[in-house]
Amino acid sequence: MTATPTTPATPTNPTALDAIRRIWGFDTLRPLQAEAINAALDRRDALVVLPTGGGKSLCYQVPPLVTDELTVVISPLIALMEDQVDGLRLTGYPAVALHSACTPAEQDDAYAALNTGSARLLFVSPERLLSDGFTDWLAELPNPSGPPGVRRFAIDEAHCISAWGHDFRPEYRQLATLRDRFPDACIHAFTATATERVREDITSQLGMRDPAILVGTFDRPNLIYRVVPRVDRDTQIAEVIARHTDGATIVYCISRKDTEAVADMLRDENINARPYHAGLTPERRRKVQEDFSREKLDVVVATVAFGMGIDRSNVRCVLHAALPKSIEAYQQETGRAGRDGLEAECVLLYSSADAIRWSRLFTMSAEESGSPPEVLQAQLDLLEGIQRLASGMTCRHKALSEHFDQPYPLPDCNACDVCLGENAAAPDATVIAQKIISCVARAIQHSGFGFGASHIVDVLRGSRTAKILDRGHDQLSTYNLLRDIPKPTITSYINQLIDQDLLTRDPGKFATLALSPASRDVLTGARQVTLLQPKHPVERAPVAEEVTLSTDELDLFDSLRTLRRQLAEERGVPPYIIFSDDTLRELAAVRPASESTMATVKGVGTQKLEAFSDAFITHIAAWCAEHDLATDARPGTRQARRERASTPRTISPKKRKSFELFDRGESVEAVAVTQGLQPRTITTHLAEWIASRKPESIAPWIDQPTYDRVAAAAGQVGTDFLKPVFEHLEGSISYEQIHIVVAHLRTQA
Repeated sequence: MTATPTTPATPTNPTALDAIRRIWGFDTLRPLQAEAINAALDRRDALVVLPTGGGKSLCYQVPPLVTDELTVVISPLIALMEDQVDGLRLTGYPAVALHSACTPAEQDDAYAALNTGSARLLFVSPERLLSDGFTDWLAELPNPSGPPGVRRFAIDEAHCISAWGHDFRPEYRQLATLRDRFPDACIHAFTATATERVREDITSQLGMRDPAILVGTFDRPNLIYRVVPRVDRDTQIAEVIARHTDGATIVYCISRKDTEAVADMLRDENINARPYHAGLTPERRRKVQEDFSREKLDVVVATVAFGMGIDRSNVRCVLHAALPKSIEAYQQETGRAGRDGLEAECVLLYSSADAIRWSRLFTMSAEESGSPPEVLQAQLDLLEGIQRLASGMTCRHKALSEHFDQPYPLPDCNACDVCLGENAAAPDATVIAQKIISCVARAIQHSGFGFGASHIVDVLRGSRTAKILDRGHDQLSTYNLLRDIPKPTITSYINQLIDQDLLTRDPGKFATLALSPASRDVLTGARQVTLLQPKHPVERAPVAEEVTLSTDELDLFDSLRTLRRQLAEERGVPPYIIFSDDTLRELAAVRPASESTMATVKGVGTQKLEAFSDAFITHIAAWCAEHDLATDARPGTRQARRERASTPRTISPKKRKSFELFDRGESVEAVAVTQGLQPRTITTHLAEWIASRKPESIAPWIDQPTYDRVAAAAGQVGTDFLKPVFEHLEGSISYEQIHIVVAHLRTQA
């Protein structure tokens, strides 16, 4: 059974549908959820591949309520287990977890619920499941509907069992013993990322019998993918984050050191960011994850260890400061953005040098662990795949879909840097390439050995370092040929030449450059070269929201988020466990004045209605009275699309207020005081106001001499980044003033 439907379905079992309505407040399901639930109810093995945010959890949560049996959920993260158990208990669902962070009292309560047969879900880690005597104990657990023992296992993050997957974990391989130990149990495996080869390996390793293979659609149309040449990492990261001050951002780095450095840089820019990596104490990691989930922290700079199980719906940006290790990892990590279905941005700052770093890490890890050669080769193959995607110039949505063996039906996604036409070609690219290649050749010829990219860049820019002078490289004919191009830009050009096989890089310790067979064609002019430089992002039409809100309704939505945060803090749970942003958005549109109306809103189940109706109905009534809004304004139909309001969502209330003040000519300082925000944030608002309004003059904010100096500098180094302008002016004009002038210059282009 292979299914890839494009429209939601409902379970065939009426008891399942009743549970879904009563506990979760849904009338319809997402694609493949019904098929997965039906497979479990039919006691059939299944492999379910749904994208991040696709609703895998519901697939194993519903069946135990229908069959009155325990399901054991194998999950790799304690934080994920805790959040799921907290959320389920809030709906009245009998779920427990056993892990190392449980208190003795919590363990006693869990064992009691399991021994009496009252629990329906048990969350455990692979290590706990396979510990001495644990499976023997599971085999003797009471089963209200039949003989003792567990009848159903759900394995989350199942790709970890495959050596061909992007996150192979040896402990997952031991889960293959479940089939022998529990021959009558059905096994359901869940993952967000699995190619056909990985899917076949998962089903083989777990000994699945005639499994239902349910593969959802991998494409996430609400995500805008951008692959940008990494030129000035810190400046590029800060500028991307500045576009998303109204939501959360996750920044991914390769190393622990990088996460610390980027987080420090962002804090220097008055952006509250914290690092997350395996080198932190468990307490610090837990604190960062909790604060992010509970909306007390909006920017996390992390290694790939962060994010699994994070269900925060308003992550508006995932930024890769370096190349991910595989397309699967990229798909999973970017999938943490836009889980509410609204538009989100995924930016990858690409440099081919990152592939060298990953290759070294993989090789070192394989040597230390004694992994077989085929495992290392699989990792290197995956790395080559993501490098091809990043350096390629085909639609990103199309490339991702086809990697997972799914055709992409549209000729133009209108949601990636390629289709939006954001890849600006550098002028005189072939001449620049000739100078770079010639410099590599001259340096080798002069010294008899190769040099790294940094040294070649210094020669081309005319630096007088000791290394250059001692080797006589200041006498090379290519010395100082690219003195007017910033160092990071030349470095990016070198990486692009490597991607095009016009230069090669030794993967060894010193990563020295050398000519390739195609280098001569460039030098002789037989081959033309294209080099890309970062370009300001293009605006695109927003993705339609399930519930489009008017200006007043947006203000109410923001106040409901505050109420939700207060209720979550009282209960010690993440806000999304109370209600999702989707539910709050519909509450703001419907504005229920009674429990009966609130019950029609999607995501409001029986238990949550009883727990939270008083707080939300009272708050909504008071808000509507104060702002002259009608209650019970729209019917809550729980359908996939809602009636669209006449005023579409454009900007956040804070930005909207800033825009109104800028319309009156208020200064940045005055707006910052009125809004209670940092001047740097208000500067970002002003830049967006300028881009939107396109005023003829920005005299209220920038005097003419300052404007002229910045414009002249930008004419020399371009307007793509602020730092080159700042450096050209030798720090005599602030970043904030440069930001405002550059925003205006872009409207004049």
